[in-house]
Formats: sequence, C-alpha cells, structure tokens
Amino acid sequence: MTKSNKEIILVVDDSPATVEVIQRNLSSMGYHLFTAHDVSEAIKTLDESRIDLLITDYKMPKISGLDLIRHVRENLSDIGIIMITGYATINGAVSAVKTGADEYLPKPFTDEELFSVVRKVINRQKKKRIVRDKQETNKFEQFGLIGKSIPMQKVYNSIEKASKISATVLITGESGTGKELVSRAIHYISTRHAAPFVPVNCGGIPENLLESELFGHVKGAFTGATETQAGFFQTADGGTIFLDEISETSLAMQVKLLRVLQDKEVCMVGSNTSTKVDLRILAATNKDLLELIKKEVFREDLYFRINVLTIDIPPLRERGNDIFLLVNHFVEKFSKEFGIDAPSFSENVLNSFSTYAWPGNVRELENIIQRLLVMSDENEIDVRDLPSLMRFSLQQQNDLNITLAEMETDYVRRVLESVKGNKSKAARILGVDRKTLRSKLEPEK
Repeated sequence: MTKSNKEIILVVDDSPATVEVIQRNLSSMGYHLFTAHDVSEAIKTLDESRIDLLITDYKMPKISGLDLIRHVRENLSDIGIIMITGYATINGAVSAVKTGADEYLPKPFTDEELFSVVRKVINRQKKKRIVRDKQETNKFEQFGLIGKSIPMQKVYNSIEKASKISATVLITGESGTGKELVSRAIHYISTRHAAPFVPVNCGGIPENLLESELFGHVKGAFTGATETQAGFFQTADGGTIFLDEISETSLAMQVKLLRVLQDKEVCMVGSNTSTKVDLRILAATNKDLLELIKKEVFREDLYFRINVLTIDIPPLRERGNDIFLLVNHFVEKFSKEFGIDAPSFSENVLNSFSTYAWPGNVRELENIIQRLLVMSDENEIDVRDLPSLMRFSLQQQNDLNITLAEMETDYVRRVLESVKGNKSKAARILGVDRKTLRSKLEPEK
C-alpha cells in the first residue's frame, strides 16, 4: 500500500490515449497517479491502495463507469469521484450525480477544465475529512482519548460498536495505554450513561478484602463488620462495573465472578441469599490471558465469558504522530493548571519523543510533560531537560538485541533506583499497583 503524502488519483478509461493525457497532465501538477483500463482492474487497485480521487469514463466494455461509482460509494465513501464521457447529455450527468459522482466532465475538455474540476473535488473531500475528523476527535476527547492514527480510529470504531450492545467487553493493552478511558467512553455513550460507572482495580485490593469489596457483606459476617455494607456490584446496579486487571484475581474469586456473569446475581459475604443485579461488565488486563490459562492461574470458562468482544488498545510507540497531539494536549492542560506560559520544544526533543520506546505509554508521557513544565526554567525545553532515565534510554535506542520485556524490566528497575527503592513511589510513577510492580521485577518461571 502506498504511503505517499500527495493526493492519489486513479484514472479509469478504456482509451489508452485518454489515460495517457490525463496521467501526464495531473502528474505535472504533483499528483500521484494510478491507471486502469477497465472496472475489474480499477477495483483491484482500490482494494490494494489508498485512493483520494477516482476519475472514470462513463462507457466501458462489460462493466460501466456508473457501476464502478456505485461500488465505490457503497464501499469507499471517502473517495472523490469525477465522471468523464464523450457522450455528454443532461440525462447522463443526472445519472452520474445520482449514482454518486461529485462532478461530471464532458469530452473534449481543456487542461484547465481538468485541473479546475480536480482541485474542486479534492478540496471538497479535504474539507469533509477535516470536519469528520474533528467531530470524531471531539467526541472522544471528552473521555481523555486523544489520537487520529489508524490504530486509534479502530479503537473508536470498536467503542461505538460496543456501546450499542450489552455484551461483556475485554479491553487489552499494556499499562498506561488508557484502558479505563476506553471503558468510560463505552459507558457514557451507551444507554446506561445516566447510571453509575464503577471502576475497580482488582490488583489494588488485598485478596482477603476483595470479595467483601465486590459483593458487600452483612453485619457480623467477619470481625469488624459492624454494619451491612453494599459492594461495588450493588453500587453499579443499572450501570457499568469496570474490573481492571482482572488477571490479578485468584482462582477462587474467579469462580465467584463467573457466577455473577452467568446469573447476574451476587451473594453478600455472610449471607445465604442472592440478589439480582442489572449491570454491564467490562474487564481489562495487560497480560496474555491465554498464557495464564496454560499456566492454570486463570479459568478458561471465565475467559470466554468476559471475551465476548475484545478491544485491543495500541501502545504509544505504534501510534505515529498521535504522540505530538498528546504532547500538545498535556502541555495545554498543565500550563493552565500551573498558571504558566506553555514552553516550546526543541527539534531534538521532538525527535526523541518520536523514537523513544515509551514503555509506560501515554501515562509515562503525561508524567514526563508534567515534570518538564514544573522543573524547566527556560522557554524552550531541550534534551538536557529530559529525565535522566529517558536520556539513558535514548542513548541505548540503537541496541536492537534486547526484547521488549527486557527493556520494560530494565526501565522499572531504573525507576525503582531513582526513588531509592521506595516501591510505593515507583508504583505511582509507573502508574501500576505494588503487586504489578513486583511481577515486573520477578523473572519468568
């Protein structure tokens, strides 16, 4: 698939002479051209390459240009379309426009007429794309999701689909990618948006307290239970409960969660009576649950219950120029919060941002931008202002003989060293709980 930044035009005409003239003229204007001499060849090109504008003849052997336009409009709505023909009639123009052409150009036409109609359609498509992207971005920015990259567009599309149904969703992704933000977006654009959204960090609650926190307890259920107290599941009734890091739960707890998923009933600690709950369950993990199933530390039946729909959030290093949108977002956010003028960033810093591996993902970027704005006394932030851990990583970026897991473990250890072994402080910097921090430092068994 081509990655050209120029507008890409596909010209389809059974006349080689016409194709040659259009190709020569538009190439001279800086456009990138593909050509085809029949509809079948054109459809193959459309399937394999990104096309911004289609210029097609009206009458061609076997399959007509109108059929091609109809195919494009049904499958590739973002493409601009110009119909050209030597059989110019009012009826032909009307048919072409009704079928989906943006403009109709009768033969013979001058070079200027061709350039004019091409510019008009391309500019119109650009405006539509800007408006649509802005609407899409604004829609999800309110939930803290920033990005226009193709991987994030897939996430937005999945959120839209998930919000329209009540099935359980498993949200996967590395730490710091924004799994809770995605879960909030699903809830707040769903029909349950007016009801509670209850996030639960399963790895942050001690195992002996997790059952009581989730399901509640009755008075006298255990020492210290001086009154009956509802759990998170009852609190989320009518709304959505988000079980973050569900992989951190024990096998015994997984059995109890499975019952809630199957029967939509909860039984408070110390009670023999179950209570019905009406809620949506979203779960998230940064681990490979299939691997945990092989190790017999995660139940296969629970996995299939929570994995009805899956949304995989891409790591920051795979999101291209999204990083600069996020930098601008965090600079604006913290500049307002701290009451300071927004600094600029040197080209070297921006290059560093784009090449750094970001093991902590968006959360790490947010922490670094916040730190830079607090600590820098200059109007421009340069590489010397970056945290020492990041500068060290940048010096090592040409070493391609280490795995991502090794890089992550090395980063966690250096964060721990920077806070003199304070695990609580290191966990806050990394945006994980102490249990996850320990697992990052333990060797694979």
